Amino acid sequence: MKEFKLEGKGIQLTLQDNILAVLSISPLQTVSSAYHNGGGIKPTRVILNIEVPKGYGDTKLHMNPEKLIADSANKLGIKEEFIAMITAACVKNFAIVSKRDSELGVSVIATAADDEGHTCDHAESSGEEIHAEVVEKGTINIVVVIDGNPTPPTLISSIITATEAKTAALLELDIRSLYSGREATGTITDAVVCAETGTGEPIVFGGPASKLGQLVGFCTKQAVKEAIMKGRECSPTRSLLDRLSARHLSVQKMALELSKVKALNKNKEELEQSIIEMITKDPLVASLILSAVELDKEVEYGLLPPQLGKIDKLAKSFGERVSCGGGVGTNLDETDIEGVILPPFLKRTLIGMIRNADL
Repeated sequence: MKEFKLEGKGIQLTLQDNILAVLSISPLQTVSSAYHNGGGIKPTRVILNIEVPKGYGDTKLHMNPEKLIADSANKLGIKEEFIAMITAACVKNFAIVSKRDSELGVSVIATAADDEGHTCDHAESSGEEIHAEVVEKGTINIVVVIDGNPTPPTLISSIITATEAKTAALLELDIRSLYSGREATGTITDAVVCAETGTGEPIVFGGPASKLGQLVGFCTKQAVKEAIMKGRECSPTRSLLDRLSARHLSVQKMALELSKVKALNKNKEELEQSIIEMITKDPLVASLILSAVELDKEVEYGLLPPQLGKIDKLAKSFGERVSCGGGVGTNLDETDIEGVILPPFLKRTLIGMIRNADL
């Protein structure tokens, strides 16, 4: 068993087998979205984050999650009421961030990555249409421990602040929705617990601008980022090809669409090779393609300033300019290009660069 000190007297984090546990000598007041004993303001001395054992399976888990929870609690000899979350992430890959400001302290513990390096496999962008049947990986679980005395509404407000901070971490790491490729706001199975020691004067503000909110926001964002980055597939240094694929713009899809442009005179396989070589061998080309993708995001969200003119015309000019090829836009059948189902700036940039490379 490994033990780690948290903010607050008599509170520690323990790691044993598949269980990450916050244990407190004195009762903590909590509010949570945890599966077991969550909801409402409840006192507890034990908060568990339980890793689903290998081979347990999504179906078996959902048929009888309480058995896994009970068996895990028994490992620690817990006989009293407790709060528990479940995750397919590897709990030993947890991240912990603590910060104190005078009499107020906050510790945040987050888990996200499994032992194979997978993270946020079921990331989503809140409000989109989602169809998911089996979910085995991807949960982000967060425990916020506040060494202070927030009122019940303030404690609930801390959940909102922690959730906003989690989303900020996802945005900063460019995590994308599995379902749409848009910026992820979370995963479909996330859970959060906020707990307080009740020490000191009552705290009535917990929003992002308050002292408490700033501590919760800072610690949560850093902990979530660290937890996610323990999964290699979400590393900030992952390749541009991987980042494009997460946007639902895989090399295969781009090549298939570009094969409709007869003037390129390349089949799908040849175009795949051309795209890979351009992006991996020339940092400037990769930078320009990333710029095109960011412009397409502005188009998708309706944020491109009207004074820039018509999108199609602007995208065409952009593609010709960044490809550095005089006349690369000539002899192109616009009907072919209209049939290419790719975002406008990326489409024109790829066409221009591929043609320029062949001149």
